[in-house]
Amino acid sequence: MTHKLRLWQFGLLAALLAFWHLMTAPGLLPNFMFDNDTQAAFFFGEPLKVAQRVWAWFVTDADIYEHLLVTLAETLMAFGLGALLGLVCGLWLALSPLASAVADPYIKAMNAMPRIILAPIFSVWFGLGMGSKVALGVTLVFFIVFFNVYQGVKEVSPVVLANARMLGAHPRQLLRFVYLPSATSWVFSSLHTSVGLAFVGAVVGEYLGSSRGVGYLILQAEGSFDINTVMAGIVVLTAFALALDALVGRVERSLMTWQPKTGETEKL
Repeated sequence: MTHKLRLWQFGLLAALLAFWHLMTAPGLLPNFMFDNDTQAAFFFGEPLKVAQRVWAWFVTDADIYEHLLVTLAETLMAFGLGALLGLVCGLWLALSPLASAVADPYIKAMNAMPRIILAPIFSVWFGLGMGSKVALGVTLVFFIVFFNVYQGVKEVSPVVLANARMLGAHPRQLLRFVYLPSATSWVFSSLHTSVGLAFVGAVVGEYLGSSRGVGYLILQAEGSFDINTVMAGIVVLTAFALALDALVGRVERSLMTWQPKTGETEKL
């Protein structure tokens, strides 16, 4: 079943790439949206040229590695710090009703704020180096993890808590054996969502001011109307975001072995 699913997924990808190629390659199909065949490629790029650009970046010229390492370092630091802060604050406020009540309006206000607008402020505070990109990424990741952890702890069954207390569990044991397992699935759900946001923080920060990074390469390509390089940058960022998400999924499967699989749940 898994192999058949993979075949369908790769088939859909091949169909999308073929459609993209046919719509942008001059002379293959009549272009009804534009005046001539070359304009579609100008706006949407050509998949073969995008692939050539990616190949040149990684193999022929091998000049993307410095930029890619910068973007990945910013993303990983933002992802790690944002997730850690979200986990700690979510646990703290969920287990402290008074602190939660006091901080509630401020948390909601900061979450309602469009945090992308903080990027220029972070550039002033932390400069144009990696610090401003990491700070922006942390603000994007933090609230996703925070609210999921908070909700996960609040969803703990009162019956389970009462039974644990009857058995003499102290607060540290409740945290380790009741609250954290209850919040784990919520945490990993938020981490899958946060992967893309960590990349967003790094790339947006590089847009606003940097001399290195994949976002910087994309910005330079936009300035010269090189849509193929822009699309190549998007492909590279997407590929590494998927790789990081797969890593999170692998850690999730290793830590949540106690959770029944979908097939097992259906059998029960």
